[in-house]
Amino acid sequence: MGKGRMEAFSDGVIAIIITIMVLEMKVPHGADLASLLPLIPVFMSYVLSFVYVGIYWNNHHHMLHAVQKVNGGILWANLHLLFWLSLIPFVTGWMGENHFASAPMALYGVVLFMAAVAYFLLSHCLIAHHGKTSALALALGRDYKGILSMVVYAAAIPLSFANAWIGFALYIAVAILWFLPDRRIEKNLAA
Repeated sequence: MGKGRMEAFSDGVIAIIITIMVLEMKVPHGADLASLLPLIPVFMSYVLSFVYVGIYWNNHHHMLHAVQKVNGGILWANLHLLFWLSLIPFVTGWMGENHFASAPMALYGVVLFMAAVAYFLLSHCLIAHHGKTSALALALGRDYKGILSMVVYAAAIPLSFANAWIGFALYIAVAILWFLPDRRIEKNLAA
């Protein structure tokens, strides 16, 4: 079957996730700039999560551009990814409202870790369906970037209990690693 419906559904879910995140930011009751100060942690967590959702959307788009068809297993793998991404607004809100406390920071890492695992599984389902010589398989190679991300998330979760800011710094580091779109797919398709 074609990939169009899966791609459109995923785009819609990701758009809703971003909408939910912004709606979680409550408008302050004061009219002065000082009333915005308590919202700084909420805004910081929103920005980080917005970047993460954007990274997933961008790379999901690139990945689907490299394939032509999907099957039932791929649809389920995609839903698995969307499930973990749909939890980002919850952990973002909890983290921001509690000023980056250890437990919310660790749970944020669990969701990021599971989303990375789900993305990894989706990419491997697509490769299995299209073959080891497909454009996607050749572009991703051994996917060291994806594996490194999962390792950093796995380290950040317990480190968040030692010092929440270490976890936060590691989440930012992975976001920086992925901020620019994954050019491996574009380069492979152009070649």
